[in-house]
Amino acid sequence: MPSSVLLEVPALADFNKAWAELTDWLSRLDREIKAQRVTVGDLDDINDMIIKQKAILQDLEQRRPQLDELITAAQNLKNKTSNQEARTIITDRIEKIQSQWDDVHGYLQSRRQQLHEMQKDSTQWLEAKQEAEQVLEQAKAKLESWKDISYTVEALKKQNTELKQFSKEIRQWQMNIEVVNDVALKLLHDYSADDTRKVELMTDNINATWATINKRVSEREAALESALLMLQEFYLDLEKFLAWLTEAETTANVLQDATHKEKTLEDPQMVRELMKQWQDLQAEIDAHTDIFHNLDENGQKILRSLEGSEDAVLLQRRLDNMNFRWSELRKKSLNIRSHLEASTDQWKRLHLSLQELLAWLQLKEDELKQQAPIGGDLPTVQKQNDVHRTFKRELKTKEPVIMNALETVRLFLADQPIEGLEKAYPEPRELSPEERAQNVTKVLRRQSDDVRTEWDKLNLRSADWQKKIDDAVERLQGLQEAMDELDLKLRQAEAFKGSWQPVGDLLIDSLQDHLEKVKVYRAEMVPLKEKVHQVNELAHRFAPADIQLSPYTLSCLEDLNTRWKVLQVAIDERIRQLHEAHRDFGPTSQHFLTTSVQGPWERAISPNKVPYYINHETQTTCWDHPKMTELYQSLADLNNVRFSAYRTAMKLRRLQKALCLDLLNLSAACDALDQHNLKQNDQPMDILQIINCLTTIYDRLEQEHNNLVNVPLCVDMCLNWLLNVYDTGRTGRIRVLSFKTGVVSLCKAHLEDKYRYLFKQVASSTGFCDQRRLGLLLHDSIQIPRQLGEVASFGGSNIEPSVRSCFQFANNKPEIEAALFLDWMRLEPQSMVWLPVLHRVAAAETAKHQAKCNICKECPIIGFRYRSLKHFNYDICQSCFFSGRVAKGHKMHYPMVEYCTPTTSGEDVRDFAKVLKNKFRTKRYFAKHPRMGYLPVQTVLEGDNMETPVTLINFWPVDSAPASSPQLSHDDTHSRIEHYASRLAEMENSNGSYLNDSISPNESIDDEHLLIQHYCQSLNQESPLSQPRSPAQILISLESEERGELERILADLEEENRNLQAEYDRLKQQHDHKGLSPLPSPPEMMPVSPQSPRDAELIAEAKLLRQHKGRLEARMQILEDHNKQLESQLHRLRQLLEQPQADAKVNGTTLSSPSTSLQRSDSSQPMLLRVVGSQTSETMGEDDLLSPPQDTSTGLEEVMEQLNNSFPSFRGHNVGSLFHMADDLGRAMETLVTVMTDDKVLE
Repeated sequence: MPSSVLLEVPALADFNKAWAELTDWLSRLDREIKAQRVTVGDLDDINDMIIKQKAILQDLEQRRPQLDELITAAQNLKNKTSNQEARTIITDRIEKIQSQWDDVHGYLQSRRQQLHEMQKDSTQWLEAKQEAEQVLEQAKAKLESWKDISYTVEALKKQNTELKQFSKEIRQWQMNIEVVNDVALKLLHDYSADDTRKVELMTDNINATWATINKRVSEREAALESALLMLQEFYLDLEKFLAWLTEAETTANVLQDATHKEKTLEDPQMVRELMKQWQDLQAEIDAHTDIFHNLDENGQKILRSLEGSEDAVLLQRRLDNMNFRWSELRKKSLNIRSHLEASTDQWKRLHLSLQELLAWLQLKEDELKQQAPIGGDLPTVQKQNDVHRTFKRELKTKEPVIMNALETVRLFLADQPIEGLEKAYPEPRELSPEERAQNVTKVLRRQSDDVRTEWDKLNLRSADWQKKIDDAVERLQGLQEAMDELDLKLRQAEAFKGSWQPVGDLLIDSLQDHLEKVKVYRAEMVPLKEKVHQVNELAHRFAPADIQLSPYTLSCLEDLNTRWKVLQVAIDERIRQLHEAHRDFGPTSQHFLTTSVQGPWERAISPNKVPYYINHETQTTCWDHPKMTELYQSLADLNNVRFSAYRTAMKLRRLQKALCLDLLNLSAACDALDQHNLKQNDQPMDILQIINCLTTIYDRLEQEHNNLVNVPLCVDMCLNWLLNVYDTGRTGRIRVLSFKTGVVSLCKAHLEDKYRYLFKQVASSTGFCDQRRLGLLLHDSIQIPRQLGEVASFGGSNIEPSVRSCFQFANNKPEIEAALFLDWMRLEPQSMVWLPVLHRVAAAETAKHQAKCNICKECPIIGFRYRSLKHFNYDICQSCFFSGRVAKGHKMHYPMVEYCTPTTSGEDVRDFAKVLKNKFRTKRYFAKHPRMGYLPVQTVLEGDNMETPVTLINFWPVDSAPASSPQLSHDDTHSRIEHYASRLAEMENSNGSYLNDSISPNESIDDEHLLIQHYCQSLNQESPLSQPRSPAQILISLESEERGELERILADLEEENRNLQAEYDRLKQQHDHKGLSPLPSPPEMMPVSPQSPRDAELIAEAKLLRQHKGRLEARMQILEDHNKQLESQLHRLRQLLEQPQADAKVNGTTLSSPSTSLQRSDSSQPMLLRVVGSQTSETMGEDDLLSPPQDTSTGLEEVMEQLNNSFPSFRGHNVGSLFHMADDLGRAMETLVTVMTDDKVLE
């Protein structure tokens, strides 16, 4: 928006801010709801999403008033401004946000309706899927119940009937599968924007299983038909074959008879004719060989089906008869051939026959060698097995021929005479008959032996090869089955992995569930890992020298191993991503706190989980939340409250409201602490534990006060504050007791309930508490005002005097019980007085008193009401009281009573009586009888005694403001000062100079005179307005000065320190000469005992800082009093000049330290009041009343009394006398300055 418009219409800035916040929230909500995806078909996921959508819609409706307020504010702005550009911008933005709101609301409504429809459709799909799965299970069970095919008519008919019935059921079940597919297609089409992988995967599995079942049914049907056809044709074929066999046997018998007739072999023509007939017969035998084998194989199948029946016996006889007749036919054929070939040259034919057999055996040997090696996969080996079965069949067919040839040779060699052999080998030389017979015998016998040897070898090798094939088939089948099973498991695992959504798309609340599911899934992968090892082990058993696996098998193995490794890596990566997402975005993470800051700020996390904040505009980082920094800066507005207890309490009250701890009940806080099992108070808490506990607390508060609590912002702010208080070094850990102390101190509860709870945390199981445990509690408690820079006003950060005070109150018992602790706390000890004052501040916020402030004339008085117990009908509001404003006729030491709730008539009567009683008392009485509003604690370990003794509840009349709200640099400075103070305490204890008394009055007065002197000397050098207003501002100004100026100041301070040390030594020597007891050393002066240079340096620096702080605060106090006195005098003089006839009673005193009586505010009803007097920080007794500063005040009062006495008897103008009195007043002021700067008076 143009800056000119903003300048012209300032209210637009607030409108723009509210509009931007609501627009950003709607944009984030729109992105979030549109990024949400649900698993279609998962009813639990859908129901969870419906619940979340309902919650989001309720949240949107709860923000409807915010939109209405924004629209109303826009309308009011348009009505108030006449700037057309501003009106146009407002209209555009309202229309835009209204449209954005309607879009989000409409999307939520439509999405909710869509989820309900999805739930209905998913339920329908799941029911249909369940029915389909039941059908598939029934079908699978039926398939498993199938027996092998029987080759009997009755069995085949029965199996065929069962198959037809099953096919009928399959057709009926097909409707269930079609319903599942139809509903699945509807889900995939209607809800494609969501996750439909579950539906797709399950639908594909159902269809694949159904297709497998249909395929097996079809195969079974074809097998039954083939078996029935074979059974029907078997007996016909058997009869045909037996009929042919009878004809072939007749032909063979006729041919055999013809060959055995006499002189048949001598006729070559007849031999050729018979040989032709034999060849025809042998051709028919070869043609019927396959028929014979098929009949024999099918017959064996039928026999197995008919096992144990009479039909089986009959069929067995017929098959045996067929085999016998077939074998005899083949033998006859061979005998016929042998006989036809027999002649005078028979030995030659035998020789040729043996050579043919040897050649055939060699051929088969080569074929057998060619079948090696064993194949590397199951299909190859099965093919090799089929080839070898054919090979064995050929061997079996050839066996009778070989056996017959060998037998013929044996008979020939035995029957043939030697003469016939001579004709066989006509030798070129004459051989003896014995030699010729031996040569023929050797040739035939050698060939016969070779045939027999080769035949035996071939059979042995064939058997050995068959054994290798059978072993390879068995092993490869085992490997293939294992690989198939592993592949199925991997596909199922990969399908599950494929259903994973990207981690970025998952809902934060579901991260833990997804993580648990993946871990369970990883545990389920253990058997799969064993399966992978089994497959690899089976593969390794195939030694390369034995069986070399095929490249295809090796590639399948490598693929399986690669898929397994990828699956493992994917699971580990998924778990890692989910762990990281759960760590960074889960319930135990700090991700939800990133919304606690707006641009240009960014929330970051250090390695020890401590948050810090980055400003991208200035490119700087800081530990404090931007809102916390703004809060600290706003606390500086309270620095004008003059009284430390109220100043601290009002700061804590503002902090309490900013952290929303004013909404937290003590019971709710205790429940949250118990829920996180925070019972060991000495145990440290890390950042995540703190965040989790705070989140539980603020989540409950958000449920009770939805519009008041921003959980991320409150958690981050409260964490920031706890770390500032208890972990300034940002170690990332605080004690449980510290956490409880911080939260309980600022929660909403009765004051004594808080005391009881805190005491219970440090008490033993018997209910008693010793000094050490009480010290832990008080130490953690005092850190709260310490963080605000107010610790010096409450006795310092050293809690030992407070512990000693408590146990002295309990008569120095070794342990105290809760009742004594509560009694002591009711006295409001100085170190803890800020807590009851905080309760009174909270109770007074809404109090309305029907009275008028005598200073600012406010009526009615809101907040605290201060009623004078010296004057009738005299009241002061809290603003005037805290700022130190004065009114005529009321002295600073007059008693007052404080009310934080409206007064009752009884209290009015009681106060009237007290006023009447105080009318008869002099101011000396009130000065000599001060009454403390708190229990003072004596301490010498921190700071000058600038604000003690104090009256009431830490009503320090300090004119200078307290330390401003601490930033990081201030925390370091305060910590350094506390460290110096602690070192000083250690040195005092080590030298035996521990003090139980405060600074002596004379020394205190001397210090004050010295400060006044320094102030008066610098009146003409420094402007009052240039003085710092708090110690923290002093330190800041010191750090900002140039180095030379800082060195000069340090040199002056060192010189002043040496002078004070010399003066102290001189006074001590004088005191010792008079024979008096040694003076106690003030806290600023340490004995010159042996100490390390480092200790001396620390002590000196701490002392210089305290002195400088005290001196500057005193300067501001005196300067402010001086200015107020002058202003009052001049104001009164003008009134006298303008109204000479008026009443001449004049009073120009100031209220520096009002006295008050404080009322407890633990409950809503007013309680008894304590009326106490007060004194200023300078009044400490009768001796103090005679000190020069008091004499000076008395001199001023005398001057004013002279001025007042000059007018009562005059009615007319006496300007000359008036100017004369003004001169007297000027001379009195000069006398005051002279007294304040006179060194002799100081001595």
